[in-house]
Amino acid sequence: MRLGGIDIPADRHCAGHSDGDAICHAVTDAILGATALGDIGEMFPDTDAANKGKDSIVMLEAAVARVHAAGWHVHNVDVTVIAQRPKIGPQRALIRARLAEALGVDVEAVFVKGKTNEGLGWIGREEGLAVMAVATVVRATD
Repeated sequence: MRLGGIDIPADRHCAGHSDGDAICHAVTDAILGATALGDIGEMFPDTDAANKGKDSIVMLEAAVARVHAAGWHVHNVDVTVIAQRPKIGPQRALIRARLAEALGVDVEAVFVKGKTNEGLGWIGREEGLAVMAVATVVRATD
């Protein structure tokens, strides 16, 4: 399973038109939304064959470039993964480092945490996972 640009050992994976990296998708939407510059589906539509299997880190980096071109800078990002499995804690440092690299920020400006759904609903039945991401952006200064 690929999450946050890191391959995590798992018996399942996230399905998607791209590589299905739900963390990168949520962070991409968070930075684009915070700057009113669209969303991931607008930048990388699933109707475009060129996006089939695309690396979500590459998509995030393209969104960061769009944000920078519009005069913004990512200040920090907070990510919550809601899943029974995989556990995020053991991979947290690697995911934070990979996201920080893609975002062009210090690793201290990125946090990733995991929560379970306590066995409830489709997440609790391990039919999928959910990711929420919040980004703070600031106007870039010369």
